[in-house]
Amino acid sequence: DENGSKETMATMRAAMPTVGVRFGAPVGRRSTCWRGRAHVAKCKAAADATQGKKRPAYEPGRIDDPNYVRIFDTTLRDGEQSPGASMTSEEKVQIALQLHALGVDVIEAGFPIASPDDFAAVRRIAMEVGNIVDEDGYVPVICGLSRARKPDIERAWDAVKFAKRPRVHTFIATSEIHMRDKLRMTPDEVVATAVECVSYARSLGCTDIEFSPEDAGRSDPTFLYRILEAVIKAGATTLNIPDTTGWCMPPEFGNLIADIKANTAGAENVIISVHCQNDLGLSTANSLAGVHAGARQVECTINGIGERAGNASLEEVVMSLYLRGQSHFGGLYTGIRPVHIAHGSKMVEEFSGLLVQPHKAIVGKNAFLHESGIHQDGMLKSQNTYEIMSPETIGLTRESEAGIRLGKLSGRNALAAKLEELGFKLDQNELQAIFNRFKILAEKKKEVTEEDLLALIGDEMSSPRTIWEVLDVQVVCGTMGMPTATIKMRGPDGMIRIQSAIGTGPVDAAYKAVDMIVCVRNQLVDYNISSVTDGIDALATTRVSIRPKDNGVLENAQGRMAQRNFSGNGADSDIVVASVRAYVSALNKLITFLRMQQEAAEEAALNSESGSMESVGR
Repeated sequence: DENGSKETMATMRAAMPTVGVRFGAPVGRRSTCWRGRAHVAKCKAAADATQGKKRPAYEPGRIDDPNYVRIFDTTLRDGEQSPGASMTSEEKVQIALQLHALGVDVIEAGFPIASPDDFAAVRRIAMEVGNIVDEDGYVPVICGLSRARKPDIERAWDAVKFAKRPRVHTFIATSEIHMRDKLRMTPDEVVATAVECVSYARSLGCTDIEFSPEDAGRSDPTFLYRILEAVIKAGATTLNIPDTTGWCMPPEFGNLIADIKANTAGAENVIISVHCQNDLGLSTANSLAGVHAGARQVECTINGIGERAGNASLEEVVMSLYLRGQSHFGGLYTGIRPVHIAHGSKMVEEFSGLLVQPHKAIVGKNAFLHESGIHQDGMLKSQNTYEIMSPETIGLTRESEAGIRLGKLSGRNALAAKLEELGFKLDQNELQAIFNRFKILAEKKKEVTEEDLLALIGDEMSSPRTIWEVLDVQVVCGTMGMPTATIKMRGPDGMIRIQSAIGTGPVDAAYKAVDMIVCVRNQLVDYNISSVTDGIDALATTRVSIRPKDNGVLENAQGRMAQRNFSGNGADSDIVVASVRAYVSALNKLITFLRMQQEAAEEAALNSESGSMESVGR
């Protein structure tokens, strides 16, 4: 019953995983997209600021507001037909709940006759999601697809009839190539079959019937007018015009919709719908061309998944109308709540296993990121310079307010802004030193993360006064010869020195080459290396501890004599380079200490000599 369905939905919603989407940072680091009610309220306010129209009451075959465009989501049917995108019944129900949260007008829940599991999933969605009524009266239509066969139609009706608003969607091919080579039927037989099946669905008690002439984009327009008129008379309430193979160009498809409306008797009494495939990358453009020509329902999928190259992307169609519906489409709008787009995209990505392209419009990882130095400078001054919508509109927040992603194209201003976000205010010399290290790292890594920056700052700030500076490191190692390292360094006198050495491994060889240049006797006490970030291009941080072989014993705070150790840190995407940096950092500290000892001894000797001369004088 309805109350039982609502209780089930409440339980399921409570059990649903919170799927967050983040941009430009590793998973699990700091904030996520979903920050509770306050965050959702902020995102919803951003959406309501540009679109606050009320959804018209639902009625099959008509829309009271001529500017309203229904969104028909077929993620669970056409989207699942993507190779390797099969979903479980439980996953389908969770996606249906998210589609309800989005506010889609029609959910095509599946192809009931395809399998017992598909039938059960569609039936469950119809009984549960199809009976969740919002305070404003919104409840999604639950639709089942069927071929133009009576067993298919009966199965589809049995699956959806328990929804508050059930719909049966039936189709038959109308292009010459399909009728001749696939159906092997004459045009007259195709018309008769279509009429018979629409009438049969009507006889079962279904009052909301959608009919699609498959491959309409390549069909004879005159034949389309004929078959569409016939199914309208038989009881169809929605006529869906599919560009099944993605063949049409936008002006061509827009003209087809306009011609169907003008030349099909009874078209004014039904809803014209569009369903565009993406074989030429034009599915969204064709869908919008159809809407511009008078279609008032768009069939689409989340992330654009579907057969072959996929379908029109729900988020692209919705946000196009959201941003340009008033100015470019004469006031067209939808009932979608954009704040739920990001969550829905991530859910479909995880459940289907179909990863979203990083540069995918609206929901791709890079959609709200900026790496070019010119773009970053503009974003720091005003986000309107390079963004036509805010990420909050679709339910996203980002750690960097300006969406800055640090990479090899980033400039000093972007780096300074990011460091300030992390709490570091550096003078120009300090910033230049970090910037130089950053540019070297950015050439090796696709993205420089916060963790990388913190490691670079720690390495730079913990560095002692530079006495010896590492310029270049080259190693040769493997199973075919002795590990060899060549080190190039600049000394305190400004002279450049180069040495090569052989060791038991690349790090040992590098350290021996450094020793040959620096000539300071020491003992390695500790060597530790760790990865700052994940992935093969992760930044390595190395910590080295050494002690002098001579003159290293000092009196500690407890008055005891103890061996003095000197530590150094190094960071680089190359483990050997990081190790050499750490070792030389420790050596510089040791050399500074030895110099201080030597200066103290010389001063003591000088004082002693002065005292002796005074005694002689007396």
